[in-house]
Amino acid sequence: MHGYVGNKDALLARLRRVEGQVRGVARMIEEDTYCIDVLTQVSATTRALEAVALALQDDHLMHCVAEATEQGGTVAEDKLREASAAIARLVRS
Repeated sequence: MHGYVGNKDALLARLRRVEGQVRGVARMIEEDTYCIDVLTQVSATTRALEAVALALQDDHLMHCVAEATEQGGTVAEDKLREASAAIARLVRS
């Protein structure tokens, strides 16, 4: 079972809002909306998607990594390396 299962409905609701924001940005482009206004909405959409990513990362740390830490050994090391790489990807994006 994945760590986000208990938070699945909230994550899906956030993703539906992000999806609506993306459609809104596309509509703004279609309607020739002022560039800065479009960029403002792109920024808001990006932040909303980053919030989903952070929630998933938190769930992963609290569930998957914590569980692997209890097991110890290479399982724990692998999960910690995996989480660290995921955090690095989020920071770079």
